[in-house]
Amino acid sequence: MPKYLVQASYTSEGAKGLLAEGGSGRRAAVEQVVRSRGGTVEALYFAYGDADLYCVIDFPDPLSMAAVAMTVRASGALQSRTVPLLTVEEIDEAARQDVDFRTPGA
Repeated sequence: MPKYLVQASYTSEGAKGLLAEGGSGRRAAVEQVVRSRGGTVEALYFAYGDADLYCVIDFPDPLSMAAVAMTVRASGALQSRTVPLLTVEEIDEAARQDVDFRTPGA
């Protein structure tokens, strides 16, 4: 299953919601929305700094991740960035692929 790292920062309205329901409430909400598209939450951490929340999520396909990301972002409660994660074996497979590339100026 494709794996993703989601980094999110709450807007002021989202932060108010976090304060009202706490971390456990938000974890339950994240697990619910991910499950709704056949995914699972591998890890969820709150943080402070550049992002407020980090999640590692598995989805059955990229479209499920896109659907959840668009829906959650449309709420206006947070801004997020999604990074596809690749296994060591996937990188090995990619490294064996032939790519036709010319460097600039060559």
